[in-house]
Amino acid sequence: MSTAAPTLPTLRLCTAGSVDDGKSTFVGRLLYDTKSILVDQYESVERVSSAKGLENPDLSLLVDGLRAEREQGITIDVAYRYFATDKRSFILADCPGHVQYTRNTVTGLSTSELVIVLVDARNGVIEQTRRHLTVAAMMKISHVIVAVNKIDAVDFSEEVFNKVTRDINLLASELGLNHVDIVPTSALLGDNVVESSRNTPWYHGPSVLDILESATPGMENASVSRGLRLPIQYVIREHASDYRGYAGRLTAGQVAVGDTVKAGGYEAVVAGIDSPDGEVEQARRGESVVLRLDRDIDMARGDLIADVDVPAQSQQVSATVFHLAETPVKRGSAVLLRYGTSLVRARVDEIVRRVDISGKEREQEDIAHGSADELALNDIAEVRVTVAEPLNFEPYRRGGRVGSFLLIHPGSGDTLTAGLVSE
Repeated sequence: MSTAAPTLPTLRLCTAGSVDDGKSTFVGRLLYDTKSILVDQYESVERVSSAKGLENPDLSLLVDGLRAEREQGITIDVAYRYFATDKRSFILADCPGHVQYTRNTVTGLSTSELVIVLVDARNGVIEQTRRHLTVAAMMKISHVIVAVNKIDAVDFSEEVFNKVTRDINLLASELGLNHVDIVPTSALLGDNVVESSRNTPWYHGPSVLDILESATPGMENASVSRGLRLPIQYVIREHASDYRGYAGRLTAGQVAVGDTVKAGGYEAVVAGIDSPDGEVEQARRGESVVLRLDRDIDMARGDLIADVDVPAQSQQVSATVFHLAETPVKRGSAVLLRYGTSLVRARVDEIVRRVDISGKEREQEDIAHGSADELALNDIAEVRVTVAEPLNFEPYRRGGRVGSFLLIHPGSGDTLTAGLVSE
């Protein structure tokens, strides 16, 4: 008697690309061809498309739901879509393509295990392509799919596809992206998105959906994850029963009753683990629990419980940052830094280097490779920051929410910059 193959875990992914690369149509095609939309939704798209005089249904209407987006023909915000096949389920973050909204793309990438970057076959690799692949590399996305879209607009040219492939492979090598699949697609007509295309007989690889259904980026990322990390959110005390527990969410690793951990500079043994569903024997990354230790240790919100590989505390950190706000951050600016559950005063000591993603030579050496006086919207840079209180900084790794922080405006509370601690 045969048994069904095990279902792979839900895959979190996002789409990125420049304006007019066909992202919304691509996502609409995924939803339509996997039968993830209702009949009346598609009929509405057909009516609107027909009224516009379009030959084919405009599948982008399935995902560009905001009125402003429909009027402008662009995606503005990150929109999350859910779909499934017989093999697995997916959570897709559809990110905006306009350079003005690169910060939204950073947000989508931060929660994704895999990214699909769309490239217009007519235009090839452009600055926004380089920007999105650079961000993906810096955020250590282990698996990238590049969909060379609108291949129908160049008569399904193998020569055009090969040219884009060479450029992508060269860029991937520069950025250290090791797992990149490149697929010729037409989101408008459906070529190689869900079903393999007869219009590209020279392409012998899988469709995008075939790749998604078998991808295991979470497993690849997990191989470089850290051990136990539990930033304390709250210390629970009950004097009547002498209960003391340390509540928080595991950002990396796992913990079990009987494990030895480090907390507040001391070693202790986990005596018990309480969850919302009662007492449990173990907990894993992403779960919110209360740890009870075999000894009382004076700790508070922001302190860290970890395994024996606990990172040393420091008041200085070097990081790669993505500036998300229109308000600039100047060298020497006083900010707040949120790291895990800690929120401390900080100062941006130095903007060491802005990352050049244009692929072109810059006339001003200080902008391309040297120090700068401020961070502006969408800047990617390397900085050095000093914090008022020592924290357990450690290099950023995917597979666990460790090594990342936010810089916050001390007056308004607005998020200014996202940072990834450097090696």
